[in-house]
Amino acid sequence: MHVLFVCSGNVCRSVIAERLTLAVAADHGLRLTAESAGVRALVGFPVEPLAAQTITGLGGDPSGFRARRFKPEMADRADLILTMTDKIRDQVRDTAPAAFPRTFTLLEAYRIAKISGARTIVGLHAARDDLAYPGRENIADPVGLSPKAFCEVGDRIADALVPLLLALHAHEHPGATIHPRTAASDAGAPRPTLLVLPGGRAQSAQVPELPEQSRQPAHRAMESAG
Repeated sequence: MHVLFVCSGNVCRSVIAERLTLAVAADHGLRLTAESAGVRALVGFPVEPLAAQTITGLGGDPSGFRARRFKPEMADRADLILTMTDKIRDQVRDTAPAAFPRTFTLLEAYRIAKISGARTIVGLHAARDDLAYPGRENIADPVGLSPKAFCEVGDRIADALVPLLLALHAHEHPGATIHPRTAASDAGAPRPTLLVLPGGRAQSAQVPELPEQSRQPAHRAMESAG
């Protein structure tokens, strides 16, 4: 599964989500790829320094990144598109209408999966109208704010993204075995091992129930590193 994350400048939120996805894929042996872009991208810019610290705190690698502007062809090759705000979701929809069934805000997709039990992208879209939410499901841009604000944004992204990715992957690859990386098997710092939380009124018995494990929040990881 290839996931595209979209925010505004493509130097904070969407990069955090992209690099966290890659870390989760490496940690658990998942067939996941990811990229990110911005609707008003600071093209060519590296990750914002506090966002880079947040990525590291979540177990990801912020190196080698350069911001890119969102283009319709990015949506064409993505299996799932997750935006940071409903406004950006609607911009993606307007730019690439065919991608709308695969496009959600991150918090919207997580909520639909948790409430409906949907474990496929088609299922998320089918439940979208039934579970319309009157409020906004946005992750605010932390640019210009404190390190604590960046950590909170990173943790909010991780708390929604990791369970969603693992739930979708478990359904798509029912025979796959997830092998979380442990501190003993990793010469470096242990990475987060968030796993799917149970829930959903239509949760399928065919989806393997994953054991609960704990994750070190980004702000704790950054405190211990500092």
